[in-house]
Amino acid sequence: MVKYQEPLELMGVPGSPYTRKMLALLRYRRIRHHLLPGSRHRVATDGDGDRYRARPMPKVPLLPTFYGRDENGEEVAVCDSTPLIREFESLSADRSVIPAAPAFGLINSILEDYGDEWLTKAMFHYRWTYEPDIKKAGQMLPRWNNITASDELMAERSQEISDLQISRLRYVGSNPVTRTTIEDSFQRFLGLLDNHLNSFAFLLGKRPASCDFAVYGQLTCLALFDPTSQQLVLEHAPRVHAWTEVMEDLSGFELMDNDWIINSEADTELPPSLSAILKEVGAVYVPYLLANAKAAKNQQQQFKTTIADEDWEQQTFSHQYKCLQWLLNERAELSNGQGAHFDLLIGNTEISHLFKQIPGLS
Repeated sequence: MVKYQEPLELMGVPGSPYTRKMLALLRYRRIRHHLLPGSRHRVATDGDGDRYRARPMPKVPLLPTFYGRDENGEEVAVCDSTPLIREFESLSADRSVIPAAPAFGLINSILEDYGDEWLTKAMFHYRWTYEPDIKKAGQMLPRWNNITASDELMAERSQEISDLQISRLRYVGSNPVTRTTIEDSFQRFLGLLDNHLNSFAFLLGKRPASCDFAVYGQLTCLALFDPTSQQLVLEHAPRVHAWTEVMEDLSGFELMDNDWIINSEADTELPPSLSAILKEVGAVYVPYLLANAKAAKNQQQQFKTTIADEDWEQQTFSHQYKCLQWLLNERAELSNGQGAHFDLLIGNTEISHLFKQIPGLS
């Protein structure tokens, strides 16, 4: 088991939605941390290689990368934000981002996964499909890694990054077949979130949960940076744009009792605005997760399915199969009473399909 202690150390860059997710969460939870420069090209390009010591590499080099110690005291590098957030809960019981009611905690996990794994499809799609977005990202991403590099080097790195990221569209599922589904889903979510924020400051009530930070992370790109999606947000959901900026630093936000919408099994009804968001999640993300999981289980390279009455096809993504397993495990850990509470809360959404037995999928 990896051990972490304050101040936490992480490597990241402003352009990473997951780096932004975790930095905002650490600020809110008032967990001391150090953000290390996120360039793995720094030593080779800035002539200042003695400033930062060598660090271990994670199994999959993603950002942000957190550093802890294993049982032998050796430094290790870990990336996945969702389990890290749960591990950091043990650093302090204050300002938890996981609802105390287990059934509501599972809803939080589902929404966090939706933000991390479905909204990121829209983020990747808009950034690397439309020419103004490609141009801006190509200019800025390499500069975040090395401000002082020459224009010649930046032009070279810009082309490298753009070519690499565009080639990776197949992993997130952005292609001519899925384009309409991704864009329609994002625009529906914008409207639903805008409506919900008219009554509640956060997704699950009057305090932020981990799902808020997951959605926020993707919106730092979609609402604040990438031109095409930003224009959509400004025109149709300016409240969402404002919320994204507010989410960046909630270190001064104070909590009150009963800030969660659901505090115990005695609370059995969700507000219509949150139920509408869950219906959208059930309509688009659940069929995707199930189709991807079956393909991964059967070792298929690609899969096809139908989402929101539209054809969907993409390369199988093993990480999202793992995400589904986490959700299944969390559901299995609920007691009978907690499970009944969860089933009541999700009501007639298609989220219930996520937890039915799938042939060949444990």
